[in-house]
Amino acid sequence: MKTPFASSASLKVITLGGGCFWCTEAVFKRVHGVRDVESGYSNGQTLNPTYAQVCEGHTGHNEVVRLVYDPTLIGLRELLEIFFVIHDPTTLNRQGNDVGTQYRSGIYVSDEADLAIAQQVLDDLQMALSGRVVTELQTLRNYTPAEDYHQDYFENNPAQGYCAFVVAPKVQKFMQTFADKVKHG
Repeated sequence: MKTPFASSASLKVITLGGGCFWCTEAVFKRVHGVRDVESGYSNGQTLNPTYAQVCEGHTGHNEVVRLVYDPTLIGLRELLEIFFVIHDPTTLNRQGNDVGTQYRSGIYVSDEADLAIAQQVLDDLQMALSGRVVTELQTLRNYTPAEDYHQDYFENNPAQGYCAFVVAPKVQKFMQTFADKVKHG
């Protein structure tokens, strides 16, 4: 399994939960400046949970994507703007038909600077959406990479029903809404 930690001091890492990680992974793999995306689980109490355990809803974990990005090419604020367009931050523990605490909206940071930026973006969004945002903002803890078969899921399974009818429209929405942020090549 790949490890998405920054290999250069200039790269940064942010972890985001926006519903099913197949959707958020597929979008962020296409963002210019994002070097790596890994699906995983975070901010629960069970050590090294499995997908089956997380799906049961008793581990406290969220399905997340861990992004390694180059801040000289894209900033955290821009990544969060994309994040808030590709999922609904106003539905508690739910994204579409995916229901449970493992599908909650969340931003998980590892340093104070990222915490401040994320808090400002959340405050702005709360103002714009009349206080309806339920996205949690927490320090990243207890992160575990998802099983290998979850990595690059959309690319490996484009004809699978969920991918065709749920993931693909989110990717299209990103590509249309953020055409200037699409990775080329």
